[in-house]
Amino acid sequence: MQLLRKLGFPISLIYALVVYLRNYLYNLGVFPSKTFKTNTICVGNLSVGGTGKTPMIEFFVANVKEQERIAVLSRGYGRKSKGYLLAKPGVGVADLGDEPFQIHKKFPKATVAVDADRQRGIANLEQTVAPDIILLDDAFQHRKVRCDHYVLLTSYSNLYVDDWYLPSGNLRDSKREAKRANIIVVTKCPSNLSMEEQGAIRKKLNPGPGQKVVFSFLEYETTLKGSLGEMGLDELKGKKLTLVTGIANPKQLESFLNVQGIDFEHLAYPDHHFFTKKEIALFNTKEMVLTTEKDYVRLEGKIKNLCYIGISHKFMNRGEEVLLHLMNENLSAP
Repeated sequence: MQLLRKLGFPISLIYALVVYLRNYLYNLGVFPSKTFKTNTICVGNLSVGGTGKTPMIEFFVANVKEQERIAVLSRGYGRKSKGYLLAKPGVGVADLGDEPFQIHKKFPKATVAVDADRQRGIANLEQTVAPDIILLDDAFQHRKVRCDHYVLLTSYSNLYVDDWYLPSGNLRDSKREAKRANIIVVTKCPSNLSMEEQGAIRKKLNPGPGQKVVFSFLEYETTLKGSLGEMGLDELKGKKLTLVTGIANPKQLESFLNVQGIDFEHLAYPDHHFFTKKEIALFNTKEMVLTTEKDYVRLEGKIKNLCYIGISHKFMNRGEEVLLHLMNENLSAP
């Protein structure tokens, strides 16, 4: 893989030039960006791969007192449907995509919609739902919409400032575009990250005037849910456990389970993978299958002994207050 990335360096230079020209034309106004009357908050990143966007969206939704006042608009990566689609009874995971369906299932009072065309998606939400806030999931690079606020996520183990453009690196957008962010969240940090290291990272990111930097780590739930009801994480010890993942980076979950003293085999698949009948038949031969919440929505009802482990962002130095202030100040009066 490293050799292929090195061989792809000339292509990455071309990619970087295209990205630069695209953003330059948007900045000049040659490519138009549209604003909307509804307050919009974009949650995204500059790279491909998991930085914790879905748990961040869930953090915002969970902290709205009246969840019907908030809408989530996602592309719906990997879905079988096309165009604009609103989550409602009868619309399944294949129609919405795994992450939007997960949010819809967890927060039924919130509005969840998918559309690769973010302008059309927002216009439809304004016309049919009229929410107070629209959260745009994974839309930092979608310049056709000019959002009111931007929350940029970057992983502790692969900060965007240390990365390079595809295919040699993981960047899909220019590092310079970080200046559009109101808040930069360094995710997946060690839970004991020192103030000195936080300061060093903040210095490396070099935030502009008014930009805030907060730090978070992922906390795994110790109560598992699934086809057998709720069970404690310790109950997995001594079982022949199979971990099944279809996420961008499962290494942190592997490390967590190892620290907990849980033995497992790991069947890893690409991000957003829709499991085949043959794969599901294989999983049903296993004594116990553990998966992520995102994968669970694609496997629910298909495997007899299936459970999932939930995750959430936990913030350091009261960083959650910075994020909640950004959202709550934009909620109009009821």
